Amino acid sequence: MFTRLLAALAAPSRPAAPLPEPDAKLALGALMVRVAKSDRLYRFEEISRIDRLLSRLHGLNPVEAAKMRATCEKLEHVAGTQTANLAHLIRESLPYEDRIDALEAMWEVMLSDNVSTDEERAVIAAAQEALGLSDADSDSARVRAEAQ
Repeated sequence: MFTRLLAALAAPSRPAAPLPEPDAKLALGALMVRVAKSDRLYRFEEISRIDRLLSRLHGLNPVEAAKMRATCEKLEHVAGTQTANLAHLIRESLPYEDRIDALEAMWEVMLSDNVSTDEERAVIAAAQEALGLSDADSDSARVRAEAQ
C-alpha cells in the first residue's frame, strides 16, 4: 500500500485546465482579488465580499461565485503587474456607469476588512485611471461602497 501511495505522489500531475480568455466580468473579479491581495493579506472578509459581489453582479449562486473567484484568482496571478490591462478590458466593454459600479466594487473589497493600506489605494487609483474615471467618480464610488 505504501508503494502505491509513493507511486501516486511521484506520478506526473494532470495539467491544469487552461484559463478562459478574460472578459470584463473576469477582469473585474481579478481586479477585486488584486485589491484584496495587494497588502499581502488575503483575508476571509475580503474573499467573502468578492463572492457576494460576484453573486450580486452576475446573478450567481454561492458555489458559482466561489468558482468564478477561483478563476479570477488565477487570472490575477498570471496578469502579473498588468492592472491597467485588466481595467482596459472593462473600459472597452462597459459603459461609463458600469465602470463606476466596477470601481465601487473594488472599494467595497478594500473596505470589507476595515483596513485601508497604501497598496490597496494604489491598485484602486491605477484601475480608476485605466477605467477613464475621475477623482470625483472615485469619491462617489467610495461613498456608495461605504454605505454597503
